[in-house]
Amino acid sequence: MRAEGKGRNMFTNIAVAYDESPESHRAMSAAIHLAKTLNVGLQAITVMEKLPAFTAFAAGSDPTVASMLADDREKYYDHLQTTAREAALREGIELITTLADGEPVDAIVRFVCERKIDLLVIGLHRHHDRVSRLWSTTTSIAQSAPCDIFGVH
Repeated sequence: MRAEGKGRNMFTNIAVAYDESPESHRAMSAAIHLAKTLNVGLQAITVMEKLPAFTAFAAGSDPTVASMLADDREKYYDHLQTTAREAALREGIELITTLADGEPVDAIVRFVCERKIDLLVIGLHRHHDRVSRLWSTTTSIAQSAPCDIFGVH
């Protein structure tokens, strides 16, 4: 895609919202292909899910459990991103990854703003009814992000 009459790419700063879901993996594949086609860099944002509430009970009986679970969580997400970087590198794309904490919509929108992303690639979850779409994370990101969104089924 080229900006009309300018001879340059319409999108120069592409990012993908990436997690462990199958939809997200399809979005990553599409983002890698798009970045390769446009000859631009690619970034990924992964928002780490909070530890479940029951971990507070475990920490009450053994204070080291909470830090051990937090370390395991971070290792899991580091491995997830390492796998994505390796997949991108096999296609000749350098993937810059970011891990974030917090509420997913806020973290992703903040990332998009800070990194001046002009296209965000996201995986679309299939919903069976129209009402569930109104409150989906994807819909909230699309309404809040100050960039174009490319949704991948």
